[in-house]
Amino acid sequence: MTNKRLAMESQAIHAGEFHDPSGAHIAPIHQTSTFSFPDMDTVARWGAGEVEADIYTRVGNPTRRALAAKLAALESIGLDGSVDVGAEIFSSGMAAIAASLMGLARAGDHVITQNVLYGSTDHLVSDVLPEYGVTTSRVPGLDPDRLEQELATRPETTAVFLETPANPTMRIIDIATTVAIAHEHGAKVVVDNTFATPVLQRPLSLGADVVVHSTTKYINGHGTVIGGAAVYRDAAELGDRIARLIKFTGGVPSSFDCWLTNLGLKTLPLRMERHCANATEVAAFLADHEKVVAAHYPGLVDHPGHEVAAKQMDGFGAMIAFDLGSYAAAARFLDGLELCALAVSLGNIDSLVEHPASMTHRVVPPEQRQAAGITDGLVRMSVGLEAVGDIIDDLEQALAL
Repeated sequence: MTNKRLAMESQAIHAGEFHDPSGAHIAPIHQTSTFSFPDMDTVARWGAGEVEADIYTRVGNPTRRALAAKLAALESIGLDGSVDVGAEIFSSGMAAIAASLMGLARAGDHVITQNVLYGSTDHLVSDVLPEYGVTTSRVPGLDPDRLEQELATRPETTAVFLETPANPTMRIIDIATTVAIAHEHGAKVVVDNTFATPVLQRPLSLGADVVVHSTTKYINGHGTVIGGAAVYRDAAELGDRIARLIKFTGGVPSSFDCWLTNLGLKTLPLRMERHCANATEVAAFLADHEKVVAAHYPGLVDHPGHEVAAKQMDGFGAMIAFDLGSYAAAARFLDGLELCALAVSLGNIDSLVEHPASMTHRVVPPEQRQAAGITDGLVRMSVGLEAVGDIIDDLEQALAL
């Protein structure tokens, strides 16, 4: 039975796996910086492309390839066999995002994105890319009409970048609609799929060209590594433009981190099922609480992106944003939590809660934060795998303070 015929849960366990000649059932960690050749004849044949060989871990490593193959298999579900999907693993999500945008946009090119982005991505788009001659612009929510107009105005656009659900406001972007408009104007589409994971959303099957992940989050799931990934639908073209940058810019993950991430990825479908179930109950609790000004979760029927999320996702995820009305109220609530940890990041097995305006999105100018809906009272929650009653009890006692 080939991996392409296996279901998501089976792919997560078996895709990309290799077994060591020693008989070890779990693939070993190739914790080495360099690889040796048996003789110069092998070197010559490798140089001529007659045999494959690893030479240096910055260029390639079996443990890293195993993780890349597994993620490519998961993101490929829903595609026909004619699509050649490739992937590369990076030392962080930001390294993957930077390599994707650098691979698609050069000096003189233009990148369009939404107005709400993860803080470091926002800084990359707003401040770093322009320093290298890549201009950028924002279309709030990537509204289709406004995106069409912006692409017509900026014919030099080579990439449209989006997050959905957006960090931290939980705004939903229609991937298929965005892809159709961008492709009509000759632009590639890059989707940050960190919040949803391939279990809940597979942008390549909706026409996207590149999917990026912070594997630090749900992919690993245990808060033990920093990592990133780029998965692309045309391995021949985009692999040469994106994956090669790991060799020349050096955003290489350690073999041990890849091994840990691969272990975590094997339980991703099971974890996401529980994450989503818990988040659904927590979101309903928050939406009904008198001290919560607004709760933002795509699984709530009154969420403005609910219908689109239901169409393009297989579940609504475990990320929730809710507004307590003021910084003072948010700080009082966050200081009162006992079970949930006050910490950035997300996707751990335990619940994490943070204050975007002063933590993850602190680098975003205040006026831009306010315009994007990142208020001083906004709290972002990554709902964990604890008993949901215990999570809600902790939120309830902290809200009562």
